[in-house]
Parts: sequence; structure tokens; C-alpha cells
Amino acid sequence: MKVHIIGGGNLGVSIALGIAKFSKNNQVTVTRRNTASIEYLSEYGITVSSDNKHAIQEADVVILTIKPYQVDTVLAEILPVIQNKTIASAVSGLSLDTLQSKTNNDYPVVRIMPNIAAQFGESATCISFPEKYKENAAPIVDLFQDLGTAPVIDEKLMDAATVLGACGTAYALRYIRASMQAGIEIGFDSNTALAIAAQTVKGAAKMLLEERVHPEQLIDRVTTPQGCTIVGLNEMEHNGFSSSLIKGIKTSLKQIKG
Repeated sequence: MKVHIIGGGNLGVSIALGIAKFSKNNQVTVTRRNTASIEYLSEYGITVSSDNKHAIQEADVVILTIKPYQVDTVLAEILPVIQNKTIASAVSGLSLDTLQSKTNNDYPVVRIMPNIAAQFGESATCISFPEKYKENAAPIVDLFQDLGTAPVIDEKLMDAATVLGACGTAYALRYIRASMQAGIEIGFDSNTALAIAAQTVKGAAKMLLEERVHPEQLIDRVTTPQGCTIVGLNEMEHNGFSSSLIKGIKTSLKQIKG
């Protein structure tokens, strides 16, 4: 499949690298007004251009990884030169109805919400689309399954997916940072503390994904009566660990919904 990504920022670059590394038989183009910072992508066989329309007529899918305020300008630029292309939008807050309206209902549209872990084949990409475009969306779902997981969800949950899956990357990293800082306090150097904290989170996540059980079932395996794990967990909960995370996620969702 020929994939044309408009928007060579962090997310667009992550998707492009993920496709180049983890998906087969695809050709990728990434566009950005100033290409100096992404020229290195050519080392991975990715075409880089400052022209949003560069070879876009040959693309099978056009992925928008741009800011909401750029949508109208970009669509006005590319719509006159593309026909029957599937447009996949990763634009935060841009609904399928709005995108269809902006494209005069002339193009198959899909809404995607990947995260920057796509670069490492570990994105949690949520996807939604109108039922009439199910056939058009199928290869996009397959593509993002190569880059991690790609559940198809109801569009009404896409804003929530943005918070849980995209913003959630930052939340997870903040936990790792705090764990690293604690590790330094209890005697480790910073590099060792970071390595232990990051690998521990990776291991916990892998157990959950492979065993498909509730987190508490795995927590029970680690906690023992009068042990050090349970007293640490209880101290965190007394200080609002879970409630502050839940509040943060809900606050992020309010921000998206305006």
C-alpha cells in the first residue's frame, strides 16, 4: 500500500517509522513544510517532501497528522488533486461527520488515534469509520495492527481514546519518572533506576496483554501478608494515587470536548 502522511511532526514521523520497520510491502511519503529535521527518514526508505501534493495521486491512503487549525488549509490544497483516496484523520477532535462535510462526502474517511509508540510497533491505535466505508478501512486496520494493537471502536469514544491511548503515554512516562526518582532516593544511580523502572512497567504490561486478566489478579501475585508491596500500595492510595490519575484522565477529556 502507498501511504501519504501529511504532517511530519512527532506522530506522523512515528507512524512512518513504524510502517517502515514493522509492516511489509508499503511505500511511505511524509510531508512537512520544513523538512530539515526529518531528512533522516530517507535512510528507512521513506520519501520526504515539503510539498503536500508530492506524488499524492499515487497514494492509496492519505493520513492527516496535522493540527486542527491546519485542516481547512490542507484539504483546500489536496482535494483538487486527489480522487477516490481514503483519508485517515489523526486530527484531535475532528469528527467523521465534520471531515465528511469538509470533503463534500466525496471521499472514504476513517478516524484513527495512534500514539508515538507506533515507531516501536507498540501503538494502541483506536479506529472508527462509517459502516459504508468498512471495505476501505480494512487495509488501514491491518496496517495499524502491524504497529501494535488496532481496535475498532464507536466514534463517540474517540475523544476518550485520545486521552487513554495518546495522552496516556505521557501519564505512563510520568509514573516511570517518579519511580526512577524514588529509585535514586533509595540508592540507585539514575541510569540503573530508569532501566529497572521502565522494564518493570514493560513486564507488567506484557503480563496483562498476554494473560488478559484484571490487574488486581496480577497484583495479588506480588502482594503477601504483611509484606513490603501491600504497605507501599496502601500508602500510595492514602495519598490519592488512583484517584488523582482518574481525575487527570477525566480533566484531559473535558479539555478535548471544550
